[in-house]
Amino acid sequence: MKNILLAVLRCPQTGQTLQLERLGSDAVYQPLDEIESGWLVSEDGRNRYPIRDGIPRFVPESNYADNFGMQWNLFSKTQLDSRSGYPISANRFWRATKWKPEELRGQWVLDAGCGAGRFAEIALQAGAKVLALDYSSAVDACYANLRQYHNLYVIQADIYHIPLQTQFFSFVYCLGVLQHTPDVHLAFVGLPRMLAHGGRIVVDVYEKSRLRMILSSKYLVRPLTKRLPKSLLFRILQKTVPPMFAVSNAAQQIPLIGPHLRRLVPVANNMSMYPLSYKQHLEWALLDTFDWYSPQYDQPQSADSLREWLIESGLTDIEVEKAGHLVGRGVAKRGSS
Repeated sequence: MKNILLAVLRCPQTGQTLQLERLGSDAVYQPLDEIESGWLVSEDGRNRYPIRDGIPRFVPESNYADNFGMQWNLFSKTQLDSRSGYPISANRFWRATKWKPEELRGQWVLDAGCGAGRFAEIALQAGAKVLALDYSSAVDACYANLRQYHNLYVIQADIYHIPLQTQFFSFVYCLGVLQHTPDVHLAFVGLPRMLAHGGRIVVDVYEKSRLRMILSSKYLVRPLTKRLPKSLLFRILQKTVPPMFAVSNAAQQIPLIGPHLRRLVPVANNMSMYPLSYKQHLEWALLDTFDWYSPQYDQPQSADSLREWLIESGLTDIEVEKAGHLVGRGVAKRGSS
C-alpha cells in the first residue's frame, strides 16, 4: 500500500479517516513508499484493518466471493492483453465505457471488482491513477500482475461498504461484477456516490431473458454446481471441459443449426470471437466455464431496472444499451451534493 492512499481511505463502519499504525517507532514512509504490512486504525481507535502483503484488507478472509479469489489466482494472467497478445480486454473496456484514453490520463479511476486486473491494466496504460477494489483474494493476483505501475492502488473491500472518500473519482467502472453480488441493486447504489461532480460511471450486467435462462445449459446445471466445493468443481471441469469443448466446436460446424446446438453443450466457447491459439481458447474455456458454474450468485437484470437505478442515483446523460453485456452509463451532476 502506498502511504498516499491514506488521503482517500475511510473506515467502512464509521466513515472516519484512517491512521497508519507503523510497525516501528522510527518507521517513516514517503507518499509513494510501498507499505507491505501494518494496521489502519479509525480516528476513535475502535476499528482496525490489516495491511497484508501490501494490500489493505477490509473484509473477512473467507466470503461469498471465494470462488472468484480461487478463479483469478488460478487464471491470474489469462485475460490480460499483455499475456494473450490481443486487445480483447481493451476492446471490451473501450466499447463499454465509450471513454477515450486521453480523458483518463492523470485522473483517479475506481475499478470496482478488479479481479486479476484485466481492465485495470487498460486504464493504467492510459495513464489513470487506478484504485482497484475486489471483495475476493483476486486482489493478490491483481497486485502481483500490475504492481510495476506506480499509478496502481489495490484494496480488498466490500462493494456494499466501500472504504473510500465519496465524491472523489473522475471515473468509476464495474464490469462483470454486479450480477454476482447478493443484492445487485444495493451493490450498484454505492458506486455513483464515489463520483466527483461531473464524473462518469459505467456498469454492466448480464441481460435478463426468460428464454435464455430456460434454454441455456448454464442455468440448467448451476443449481447443482454452485453447491459443490469449488476445488472439486474445478477438478471435474479440468477433465470434462476439453472433450466438451471439442464437441462444441464440432456442433458449431453443422450448417444452419450449428450455433444453436453449440449452446446445448455445457461449456463456454468463444472460439469464433477471439483470434487466439487453440491452447489459449481451451484455457479461456476452462476459466469461463468455471465462471459460469461456481458463483454463489448469478442474477441477470433488465434494461428497465438498470435505467431506473441510474435515474434514482441522480445521474445525467444516461445510456443503457447492449454492448456485449447490458451496459449502463451516466454522469454525476455538477455542483450536486
